Amino acid sequence: MVYPKYSFIVPIYNEEKTIPEMYRRISAVMEQLDDSVELILVNDGSRDSSLKLMRNLHQSDPRVCYLSLARNFGHQIAVTAGLNFARGQVIVILDADLQDPPELIPDMIQKWRQGYQVVYAVRTQRHKESWFKRFTAYLFYRLLKRLADVDIPNDSGDFCLLDRQVVDVLNSMPERNRYLRGLRSWVGFQQTFIRFEREPRFAGDVKYTFSKSLALAVNGLVSFSKLPLRISTYIGLLAALTAILMGFLVLYWRIFVPHSPLTGFTIILVAIFFIGAVQLLCVGILGEYVGRIYEEAKGRPLYTLGEVGGFSVTGKQLEAGFKSLSENPR
Repeated sequence: MVYPKYSFIVPIYNEEKTIPEMYRRISAVMEQLDDSVELILVNDGSRDSSLKLMRNLHQSDPRVCYLSLARNFGHQIAVTAGLNFARGQVIVILDADLQDPPELIPDMIQKWRQGYQVVYAVRTQRHKESWFKRFTAYLFYRLLKRLADVDIPNDSGDFCLLDRQVVDVLNSMPERNRYLRGLRSWVGFQQTFIRFEREPRFAGDVKYTFSKSLALAVNGLVSFSKLPLRISTYIGLLAALTAILMGFLVLYWRIFVPHSPLTGFTIILVAIFFIGAVQLLCVGILGEYVGRIYEEAKGRPLYTLGEVGGFSVTGKQLEAGFKSLSENPR
């Protein structure tokens, strides 16, 4: 079987308003390329008519394939599903909201032809985003760069080009709590970047709310740094030293200032609350790591498939736990 040279992966969650324009712009790029292309649309449990639109595109354009996850598994898992099924030698990941401009793909491919196996896009500006979103994103990327065990580039999202060799390595990684831009840096290979200005989404509502962005940030930090565990140890040592110091102060006040109010019930309450807060903080940090061990130990598949269009599910994929309820669209 002859496979396409290029694979474009687009995760989709409730994007019925953007899919027609997204397909128009991506298909225009596909027409410019020198070889065959497949467009892989991954439905991440959408509740609108996104899946219906994906079926229609598949029926009208054989280059369009789609995967429909049985429920919402999250953006990172949806991208992972696309990587598992991508058949090209060059794989491009981009979002459906058109904040990742498809018109940059030829520039990425040019970098690939120069020998680079990973080409990621770096955001130079974020148009029409709140100052709070820009500030927290700026702060997070720089904090992660300082704390992570690998060099994760600042202001780089999931918009990237990956060589087949890189994708094979990523697909061999079994971990569940996936932070793809970190894994992309961890695998190594020849990497470079291109710069672009991030436009506002074309239509629809923002899918990465503050809570989801925070969860992704915590996942990235915990997945690629052991420093929070060390920090909890340092905080515990600091609390112990503070407790010893407070003990000497209470003894001093009791002997030399017997009528001081600081030797009574107030100082005891302050000490209890302080030590309790430190303990809860350290237990919370430890819980984040233990929770990931628990998730990995269960050994469940990363996702389940409800519908597949344009692919034949292989025995290897079934052994890995990628269940398909129906291979053809209804």
